[in-house]
Amino acid sequence: MSKRQPNQQTVDGQAQIGKLHHQKRTRPDVDSAVLQYGPSVAATLPILQRVHNERGFLDGEATGAVADALGRSDAEVYGVATFYSMLATQRRARNVIRVCDGPVCALHGSCTVYGAIENDFASLDDWCVERSSCLGLCDRAPAALVNREPCGPVTEATCKAAVAQIADGWRGERTTYTKSLPGEQRVAMQRLGLVDPTSIDSAETAGAYRCFLTALGQDADSILDAVDQSGLRGLGGAGFPTGKKWRMVAQETRFPKYLICNADESEPGTFKDRVLMEGDPHLLIEGMLLGAYAVRASQGVIYIRGEYAEATDTLNTAVQQARQRGMLGNDIRGSGFSFDIQVHIGAGAYICGEETALLESLEGRRGEPRLRPPFPATRGYLGYPTLVNNVETLCKIPAIVARGPAWYRSMGTPHSPGTKLMAITGHVNRPVVCEVPFGVSLRELIEKFGGGIRSGAKFKMALTGGAAGTIVPESLLDIPLDYNSHDAGVAIGSGAVIVMDDTVAVVQLLHWLLKFFEVESCGKCTPCRQGTRHARSIVEQILNGHFGANHCDELARLAHMLGATSLCGLGQSVAWPIESAFRHFREEFLCE
Repeated sequence: MSKRQPNQQTVDGQAQIGKLHHQKRTRPDVDSAVLQYGPSVAATLPILQRVHNERGFLDGEATGAVADALGRSDAEVYGVATFYSMLATQRRARNVIRVCDGPVCALHGSCTVYGAIENDFASLDDWCVERSSCLGLCDRAPAALVNREPCGPVTEATCKAAVAQIADGWRGERTTYTKSLPGEQRVAMQRLGLVDPTSIDSAETAGAYRCFLTALGQDADSILDAVDQSGLRGLGGAGFPTGKKWRMVAQETRFPKYLICNADESEPGTFKDRVLMEGDPHLLIEGMLLGAYAVRASQGVIYIRGEYAEATDTLNTAVQQARQRGMLGNDIRGSGFSFDIQVHIGAGAYICGEETALLESLEGRRGEPRLRPPFPATRGYLGYPTLVNNVETLCKIPAIVARGPAWYRSMGTPHSPGTKLMAITGHVNRPVVCEVPFGVSLRELIEKFGGGIRSGAKFKMALTGGAAGTIVPESLLDIPLDYNSHDAGVAIGSGAVIVMDDTVAVVQLLHWLLKFFEVESCGKCTPCRQGTRHARSIVEQILNGHFGANHCDELARLAHMLGATSLCGLGQSVAWPIESAFRHFREEFLCE
């Protein structure tokens, strides 16, 4: 039987549909953004951000026009647009208040704050209220982000009065770190308060770029040797030896090479990098210059989280000043060495703190982790050798190169030399970031730097290392904090210490953490996508009194499964707070 032949009307109709489908969709705002950032796939997120900021949201017309401008499919661009929490794909109010529900803000009543703000702004057409994971404003908890501006503390006691003032411009009080506390040993924080972060003249007067200019006349291997011999390890949480990572990139023979600063500081309880970027941006730039010179990278990127608007503005100003002063660009100071930096703004995704997810995001895709190997040192950004370090690590480099590895090793412990920035928050009298030598105890951090437990309260536990850390009881308060302390049950991680008194149930803390992991899981791998949700559900049932005999066994099984089978550190680290909660506070789960 012969096939049915289409009539001419059908053929003409199909031809017209095909013609319309291939007709390029354009919009003036998209065209302007593409002109600014270029028509490359890697520019997808900056282009979407600019269009979003101008219109307040991204509709299908906008994402379709971006897809055609970049030669991508609608699905690819829509997938990027829907991945980030700070991008809206439906029309909403122009003014957005993001209320933090991270563990530090939750300790201070952010749930009540959220309800009050939502109720008071419900009648205003040009305002909307959203929840947010940790905003990095833990020293101002409970905190919120009002459009681009940090706001807080908005406490339960002052909530109504504060809410009434937010629309009129009230943003609360910010914490400053210009004065060193007794017992601190400042390296990265040394110039805070001594320099004007908006002035390169001020920075240079205080010594900025001297080390780099001296290094331009030296063999790059001398920098590698200094970093290697100092014992410096990655200070973002993983603790990988910095010198080893640098040598891996330096030994690569393929060019170009890239240096990426990971400033996507999203670990709950952690805000140390924000303090450094806002207070001394030229120190970070100098650290990047020294790293780039050592490994022969020609292009640098600072990937900064979208919630850090003030730090972003400060960095952009500093990069422009350094470029005008001849510290960045081609043939720097006639040395033959060329290196420049761009600031890339994230859009709200905890997972982008994982270095391969960050690279995926930089390349214009969803920020989902890559399988490793290959590692970024051999095949990183755009497939080329890439050095990835976090802000604190890079800010230690100028002092190490200038003063020598022996000086740096004179602080800390033999196994963990040097200093670490620690953020102490929660039920303490003085939320603070301090820089201390490795080996300090948790008790000393709380009492000496955090000002002790709030009046009339008793210490119960601390979450150390961030959400991806361990829950620590009073019996471990005197363990020296370093890269070995995790084996004793006290993680150092990103340097976060969240202190809780005896009003907090460990099950409640675990619920906050698992809710965070569930929301922030990228969803790429099934163990993390399903396991975090199921674990949160079990803890929620226990918290609500609907516990069963097998709940603890199931939670323990999930913790083991997440640790053993998740693709990246997000899912793997979920096991740590669960296991430490069982180890020290099992009786609170009513499992026996």
